[in-house]
Amino acid sequence: MPARTGRQYIEGLRAQEREVWLGGERVRDVTTHPGLAGGVKAIASLYDLQHDPKLKKVMTCKSPTSGEPVGRSFANPKTRDELEARTQMMLNWARTTNGMMGRSPDFMNVTFAAWGAAADFFGEKRPEFGDNMRRYVEHLRENDVCLTHALINLQRSRNVSGMFNLQEGTALEVKKETSAGVVVHGARILATLGPLSDEIAVYSPRLARHSDDHSPFAMSFSIDCGTPGLKFLCRDTFDLGRSHFDAPLASRFEEMDCIVFFDNVLVPWERVFLLYDVDRLNAVPHVTHSTAHSAHQGAAKNLAKCEFVLGIALLMSEALGNGHLPHTEERIGELMLYTELMRSCLRAAEADAELDRWGVMAPAILPSESTRNLMMTCYPRMVEILQLLGSSSFLLTPSEKDFAGPLRPQIEQYLATDKMSAAERVKLFRLAWDVAGSAFGSRQELYERFFASDPLTRARAMAAVYPKGPVMERVLDFLGKSGDA
Repeated sequence: MPARTGRQYIEGLRAQEREVWLGGERVRDVTTHPGLAGGVKAIASLYDLQHDPKLKKVMTCKSPTSGEPVGRSFANPKTRDELEARTQMMLNWARTTNGMMGRSPDFMNVTFAAWGAAADFFGEKRPEFGDNMRRYVEHLRENDVCLTHALINLQRSRNVSGMFNLQEGTALEVKKETSAGVVVHGARILATLGPLSDEIAVYSPRLARHSDDHSPFAMSFSIDCGTPGLKFLCRDTFDLGRSHFDAPLASRFEEMDCIVFFDNVLVPWERVFLLYDVDRLNAVPHVTHSTAHSAHQGAAKNLAKCEFVLGIALLMSEALGNGHLPHTEERIGELMLYTELMRSCLRAAEADAELDRWGVMAPAILPSESTRNLMMTCYPRMVEILQLLGSSSFLLTPSEKDFAGPLRPQIEQYLATDKMSAAERVKLFRLAWDVAGSAFGSRQELYERFFASDPLTRARAMAAVYPKGPVMERVLDFLGKSGDA
């Protein structure tokens, strides 16, 4: 199957029986469930962009296997021009959801594309794992699979022993091997987009907390979301069945986060890519450069999100007529700064990209990783700026039913501004509230704070790849020269 349409994506979800729980009840059809259907439609709209006559050339490329058009995020760029084309494809998807769906399918697509190119790395000790990776990446690409992931093991404690030891009975581990595959048991978090995906990948960004060379907690595999024994437990949905007028973001972009339970799940051997090898698992992100590719996809999402918040803020100041006030100008200027920093990092990652040992044009790691660190602190500040700009206007937001009720004449008379009608003003501020004040918006803020782990881990990640020597040498050279009295 070449690049899918939204309808084909929805039909695929309906055809696969999976165990999804939400609000104490099992969800029988995620495509029609009121708390999930909005997110399904949003993802479907992304797949439909692949068939937009004006965008198809950017959104797809030729399959090396079938010659059919496939999603461009599955392709490994060989030149900077191809890398920039992939960026445009990712931006088209990110701007469709205004950056509010952090786990759109391209996130996992670029990750596995990089791993497919580096399949020999997975097969160095066990050649069958390299073959598995090559075949699986082809399967993803040729079937346009929507893939989620679960990276993190649950912890019983944050003390030293809880942080550095993976606990049997809680963390996901390999329990036994059979002729058919490996049996895994335990739990993982946080499978964003889990109920809306076709398959789930399980791996860890790193297992540096291990001291053993051989560990039952070290694994990398992927299975169908309908695999027996696999259970998805959803958090409360933020799509409460309200209209697009009343809840413009929550009603559209609920991507859902899940705890995933693996109850003695059989993973077929052909879906295993790494097993027990702690050192290899730790090396995967940087040897394969998958972390650079996933960070680059995240940078596109971050730029789209920053642009969206900036646009809302500009319209708010226009509606209220306070754009000329110094404090408003200062706050708008700060939003512009964050937006342009994201754009600059994205472009720098492309401009400084280099071919890696696998023949893939890998985005430069420093600007790519910088967007992750920046978004953790700037997005909460952007939300705060919206709150400060909106002030009490967030509370002057009648519902869609109020506009259809007997008070409509008064609403239209008194809530209009010099620049906007009452309906335009209310729609705008309800949108701003969905970013800056609603439960949906609060989840977005929390998500960005910890999207790429905690601040200390992010600081360490940056320190690990930053070229410290040249800047220190420059200071030492200056000190040597200044000492020549």
